[in-house]
Amino acid sequence: MKFFLLLPLLALLSSSPSAHAQTTPAASAKPAGTATVQFKTSAVCDMCKARLEKSLAYEKGVQSATLDVPTKVLTVTYKADKTTPDALRTAVQKTGYDADQLTADARAYSRLPDCCKKTNAIH
Repeated sequence: MKFFLLLPLLALLSSSPSAHAQTTPAASAKPAGTATVQFKTSAVCDMCKARLEKSLAYEKGVQSATLDVPTKVLTVTYKADKTTPDALRTAVQKTGYDADQLTADARAYSRLPDCCKKTNAIH
């Protein structure tokens, strides 16, 4: 008799939606809507690296910024719907460094420490 009482319950549970494996593709390593851009800068030391990376961290849409000091190449990963490469170049200029062919903002450059200036004889 208990079997007949449990039979409708089992039928109800087996026909209800259950957790099935999802068939969505795996997440890619790079989130959708992100882009990467590289700039040749006038940075010369680790202080420049810290200054540029920190400055770009405050820019809207920037996810990461990394400067390779020996090659002077700044790599920026950003959300393409939030900012543009031109806006990022301008941010680098306003920090006091050259960005590709564009020269640094004169006022920002004058505020850099002496070791970070490209005219310094030590570098």
